[in-house]
Amino acid sequence: MKLSVVTTLYHSAPYIEELYQRLSAAAREMAGDDFEIVFVNDGSPDNSLELAIKLTEQDSHIVVVDLSRNFGHHKAIMTGLAQAQGERIFLIDSDLEEAPEWLASFEQQMHEEDSDMVYGVLAKRNGGWVEKLTGWFFYRIFRLLTGTEQPDNIATARLMTRRYVQALVAHQERELNIGGLWITTGFRQSMQFVDKNWKGSTTYSLKKKFSHLVNAVTSFSSLPLIFIFYAGLMMSLSAAIFILYLAALYFFIATPPEGYLSVIASVWMFSGLIILFIGMQGIYISKIFAEVKQRPYTIVRQIYYKNYVKKEIK
Repeated sequence: MKLSVVTTLYHSAPYIEELYQRLSAAAREMAGDDFEIVFVNDGSPDNSLELAIKLTEQDSHIVVVDLSRNFGHHKAIMTGLAQAQGERIFLIDSDLEEAPEWLASFEQQMHEEDSDMVYGVLAKRNGGWVEKLTGWFFYRIFRLLTGTEQPDNIATARLMTRRYVQALVAHQERELNIGGLWITTGFRQSMQFVDKNWKGSTTYSLKKKFSHLVNAVTSFSSLPLIFIFYAGLMMSLSAAIFILYLAALYFFIATPPEGYLSVIASVWMFSGLIILFIGMQGIYISKIFAEVKQRPYTIVRQIYYKNYVKKEIK
C-alpha cells in the first residue's frame, strides 16, 4: 500500500464529512487508489464514531479503530500509526485547522530532500497573547529540562516513511510524550512552515497546558529530580558554612550565637540533607517507575472496515 492517512477523533463530528472528502482527494492525487484513511476514535463523546462507521460502509478505503475509552491524543496517535499499512504515513488532526492539502507539498519536500519525515511548523502562532505566551514558555521550559531540541509551534501534521514509523512505535514508554519521541527517533527530518486555519478557540485550557507541560517533562526527563538533588546539596553546604561561621564567632571572637540562630542553622542543614537523600532516591525510583508499568498504550474495542483485509504488522 502506498499511503496511509491517520487522524484521531474527539469532538470531531462537525468536521468528519469535509475531512473525509478532502483527505480522499489529496490521497488519490498522491497514491491513486492505493491508500487507506485510518480514523482512531479516542472515546469521543459525540457521534463521531457513528459518522465514521457510515463512511466504512460506503468506502473500502476507510478504517475505523474504536478505542475502549478516551486515552488521550498522543496515545491515540500511536495506536493509529501502529495500525497503518502504507509505505508513506500522513498524520493530521481532524479539526481541519491543518489542511489535508499539505500532503502534496510534504511529499514533494520528502522526495527532494530524501527525508524520512516532513513536519509542519507554524510560521506564526495563532491566538491571543495568553496563547502565545504560554506556548513560548512551554517550548523553552521543555527544551531546558529535557535537552530535546523541539522546534517552537510544531504542528501535528507530518508525512513519514514506513521505517520511521516502525522505529517510532517501537518505543515502549507508557506515559509517553510524543513531541519528544518525534525528535529522538532520529532519521532525516525536514520541517515546512505552514499556516493553520485558526478557528478562534482551543480545547486546551491553561490548566490542561500546565498539566501537559508537567507530563511532557516528567515522562521524558529525570532532570527535575536531579535539580532537587542539587538543591538539597546546596542547602546542606550553605548550612554547614553558616554553622562554621557561628562556631568561629564563638571560639575566636568570643561572641556566643543567639539561640534562634543555631536552631535555624540546624533546621536548615537537616532539611537540606532530607531533600538531598529524597532526591537521590527519587532518581532511582523514577527509573524503576518508568520500567515496571507495562500497561498498553490503549485498548482497542473494535476495528471497522469494508472489503478490506488487515495485515498483521511485524
